[in-house]
Amino acid sequence: MTSRLTRAVLCASLLCLAGCNDGSGDPKAQIGANPVLPDIQQYWLPPMHIARIVGWKKDETPTVAQGLQAKAFATGLQHPRFLYVLPDGDVLVVESKAPKAAAIKRPKEIVMGYIESWATSGGDTGPSNRITLLRDTNGDGVPDVRSVFLDHLNSPFGVALVGKDLYVANTDAIVRYPYAEGDTKITAPGTVLTELPGGPIDHHWTKSLVASPDGSKLYAGVGSNSNITENGMEAEHNRAAILEVDRASGRWRIFASGLRNPNGLSFEPQSGALWTVVNERDELGPDLVPDYMTSVKDGGFYGWPYSYYGQHVDPRVKPERPDLVEKALVPDYALSSHVAPLGLAFSTGSSLPQAYRNGAFVGEHGSWNRQVLNGYRVVYVPFTDGKPSGPAQDVVTGFLNSDNQARGRPVGVAIDKTGALLVADDSGNTVWRVTAAHPQVTQR
Repeated sequence: MTSRLTRAVLCASLLCLAGCNDGSGDPKAQIGANPVLPDIQQYWLPPMHIARIVGWKKDETPTVAQGLQAKAFATGLQHPRFLYVLPDGDVLVVESKAPKAAAIKRPKEIVMGYIESWATSGGDTGPSNRITLLRDTNGDGVPDVRSVFLDHLNSPFGVALVGKDLYVANTDAIVRYPYAEGDTKITAPGTVLTELPGGPIDHHWTKSLVASPDGSKLYAGVGSNSNITENGMEAEHNRAAILEVDRASGRWRIFASGLRNPNGLSFEPQSGALWTVVNERDELGPDLVPDYMTSVKDGGFYGWPYSYYGQHVDPRVKPERPDLVEKALVPDYALSSHVAPLGLAFSTGSSLPQAYRNGAFVGEHGSWNRQVLNGYRVVYVPFTDGKPSGPAQDVVTGFLNSDNQARGRPVGVAIDKTGALLVADDSGNTVWRVTAAHPQVTQR
C-alpha cells in the first residue's frame, strides 16, 4: 500500500473514531440465554473506539461491588495474562507478549493493527514471556517471595499441574516441566508433549489449557487465524477448536470445533462439564456477535465461521456450508458483544460473600470496535444445578476512567488458596486481589 493511500485510509479511520455514531444498543440486552440479535451491518472499515491506556495513578484501585475490597497483589509486571494457583497456595503469573506474526499487507488490516496498538500498555521494554511465582507465607495478602519461575518462553498463556508434571501452553506447543512442591524456580529443560497450531500468522495466539479432573487428558483452546477466514481456510486447519490431548502419549483429537477464540477453559464443579468463554467475530455491527460462555460438548460444532449463535448465517463466508450450519450448537449464555472474555474461574472455595460462592467469574478485556465501550470489567454469573441462572453482575470495574481511558484491562481470573479472587490486569501490569470487606468498603 502506498504511503499516500496509507495516509488517506488512516485519516478516514481517525474521522470514524472521532465522530461516528454506530448505533450501539443496550449491552445488557445481549446478556443471558436469549440475547437480542439485531440486523447485520457490514463495513469496509468498521467503526472503532479505542480506550487509550493511561495506567493506574498512585493509590488508585479498581471499583468493586458492595461488600468487597480490592488491593494490588503484585505490581510492575509485564503483561500479566493468566493466573494459576498451585496446591501449596503459590500463585503463578503468566507474563506474555504476542509473537511476531507474518506480515499482512491488506490495507484494512494495516489500519486496524495500527489503531488497535493504541490500546496496548506502555513499558514494553521489560522482561516478559515468562512465569513469575508469588508466595504469601503469612497469609496477609502481600507476597513476601517473588521469583522468576520459568523464563524464555514462547508467548505462553495456559498452565496446568498434574502430579509432579507442570504443563505450559506456549503459542506453538504444550511443554512439560518437572515440579516439586515449594519450588520457586524451574531450571530443568522442558519436554514438548505436543505441538499446537502456531505461526506464521498466529492471529489468536493465546492457548488456554486445563487438565481433566482425573488428570489423564489436557484440553487446549486454539483460536482462529482470522476474523472470518480472510486468510483462507487452509490457515484455519485445526484452529477455532478445543483439542483433547492424551497426557501419556501426546496424541490429540479435536474435542469441539467452530469456537472462534476459546479461552478460560475450566470444569464446572457440580456437573463436571468443560466450560469456556469465547470471543466471537467482528465487523457485523456494534451489537453482533455476542461473545459467550458455554459448556462444551464432545464433538460439538459451534458455528464459526459459517454461522453465529446457532444457525444465524454469516453472509461473508463462501462457499456456504448449510450442512454445518444445521448442526451448529447454540451457546449457553451470552456475555454481550465485543466484551472480549479471556478469563473464567468457578467460585468453588471462594471466601467472598455468599452471593458469589456458586457461579463463575469472567474477565472481560474490553471492546475496541463499538462506539459505546463494552467490557473492561470482571463479572459474576450465578449458577444453579451446573447452569447459569441469572444476569451477570459487575464485580470489579473502574478499569475505565471518566474520560473512557483505560487504567487497565482484565484478563485471567483465579481463586487463591484463601478464597480471594485474583485478577490479572495486562495493561495495568498488576494482579489485583479482591476480598470480602470488613467493614463494608466505601465506594469511591
